[in-house]
Amino acid sequence: MEELKNFEKHLENAIEWFWDFIPDLILAVIILIVGWWMVRFINKMVAKFFDKKDYEPTLESFIQSFINISLKVLLFVVVVTQLGVKSSSLVAMIGAAGLAIGLALQGSLANFAGGVLILIFKPFKVGDWISAQGLDGSVKQITIFSTKLNTFGNQIAIIPNGQLSNGSIVNYNGEPNRRENYKVGISYSSNIKTAKDILLAICEEDERILKDPAPEVYVDSLGDSSVNLTLRFWAPNDVFWPARFNVIEQSKLRFDAAGIEIPFPQRVVHEAATD
Repeated sequence: MEELKNFEKHLENAIEWFWDFIPDLILAVIILIVGWWMVRFINKMVAKFFDKKDYEPTLESFIQSFINISLKVLLFVVVVTQLGVKSSSLVAMIGAAGLAIGLALQGSLANFAGGVLILIFKPFKVGDWISAQGLDGSVKQITIFSTKLNTFGNQIAIIPNGQLSNGSIVNYNGEPNRRENYKVGISYSSNIKTAKDILLAICEEDERILKDPAPEVYVDSLGDSSVNLTLRFWAPNDVFWPARFNVIEQSKLRFDAAGIEIPFPQRVVHEAATD
């Protein structure tokens, strides 16, 4: 009999709690419905904003995802708080979970932060030729965690954004034109003026090489076995390499035709005398 009375008492308390809880539950459901609609509305407004702006697609996707997740987490906190859970306890729980995740994913978070910096400050873009972390290649893809390069040999190199954002980067496409310092040595017996005229003529005849700034040739140094000349010329990035290769080939052919010698190391082997 005593157990039955206790059961009835607990049942009455549960029913009373349930009826007291119904208003909070209804209000929480209303908050959830209205909040979800507001989250979708804000996401649409953010998407329209980015449609009118010319930002990096990866950055746009990241910011939209970040706003979407942040709003949903905020909505979850408001709904759960309305159901009676103390906000201080909930915030402490979320903070502890965030700290644990952060410690477990330190490297990934560093790459994530590096990716955000790269996408915001844009030290390079897809298609640029860069040199970084001992690798040279054309930027194939920029993600939030890593950057993919297409190397000279058509291999794919993946560089973590954390290392990339904290290291030195040379962007060869940062400017529309690029200068070449082509060095070539001629023998001391060759005519310096003739050699300089040949190099300048090659540049003058090549339409890919810019005439302003004008190409220049200097005597760079006097070596042990050669007079070293430096040819400086400018060319647009998209034709820089063909222009450079043409200068190298034509300088050898025309030097040979003009009798200008390009010294190279030689080794003389003397045969030992025999009795």
